[in-house]
Amino acid sequence: MGHKVHPYGFRLGVIYPWKSNWYAKRDYAEHLHEDIWIRKHIRSRLTRAGISSIDIERKGDQIWVFIRTARPGIVIGRKGVEVDRLRKDIERYTKKRVDVKVEDMNQASSEVRPETDAALLAQGVAEQLVGRVAFRRAMRRAVQTAMRSGALGVRVATAGRLGGTEMGRKEWYREGRVPLHTLRAKVDFGTAEARTTMGAIGVKVWVYHGDEVPYREQETERARARATARARGGGGARPTPRTDAPAEPASIEAPPEPARSDSVASPAADAAPVETPAPVETSAPAGTSAAGETPAAGETPAAEPPAAEPPAAGDTEGGDA
Repeated sequence: MGHKVHPYGFRLGVIYPWKSNWYAKRDYAEHLHEDIWIRKHIRSRLTRAGISSIDIERKGDQIWVFIRTARPGIVIGRKGVEVDRLRKDIERYTKKRVDVKVEDMNQASSEVRPETDAALLAQGVAEQLVGRVAFRRAMRRAVQTAMRSGALGVRVATAGRLGGTEMGRKEWYREGRVPLHTLRAKVDFGTAEARTTMGAIGVKVWVYHGDEVPYREQETERARARATARARGGGGARPTPRTDAPAEPASIEAPPEPARSDSVASPAADAAPVETPAPVETSAPAGTSAAGETPAAGETPAAEPPAAEPPAAGDTEGGDA
């Protein structure tokens, strides 16, 4: 005997709510069978409507039926004819007032998209098997579609006379991780049945959407965080140094003096003197170059020959000075 547990019922009351919300004492069995008949009747009438789930609420003699579907046009019908027909059928069976509401899964407010819904994926695989598509290709296509749409893990299993063989067997594919024993893991589960010429083939799909922390655990974590903050504030804990504090300013050096021309200041002491070409010597007063410039600071003026004395009177023979 297999020890298999339904993934939804295993997490019921922990992270998942009930799909039927009502309270009864003596009428419990009657209400239960009415819910089963309502779900079976809607799915049999709308086989191609892409119905994901059917939730039922009761209050007195009033029944609300919520249908989540990926194709609301088929459920509603032209001018609401199909919804009115469903409502009248349920009222005739239950003898109570019934209100049918259709929820579109394609809206942005929907939590689960049609591409990652386990029930719709199972229905898609079953339709492909009825259309004689290879079961391995149908399973792989469902897994790839769900993973591309944001699912964290997908598992698809089919069982029966796969490929028309005489002996039935089970085949499955999985991609990502599907934690079945983790209660906080949001695992969506859906089944479908393919009626083929070789017999019935069952399809099961598991889709992992991530973890959901229960409300009680969230409150515990918040209380623990408040207590920790209170202890740190009252115990005089040493404050941690700021990471955004500016570093100590470095010693500021005086900016270098701007270089001045040679005619104003002398070059630095450690710099080698720059030799300039000697000017052409001409008759000029002592200490002055031929161009009328004074020698640069730091340079020694070249020694000049003494000036010739004027010739004495009478010594003018031969033009000798």
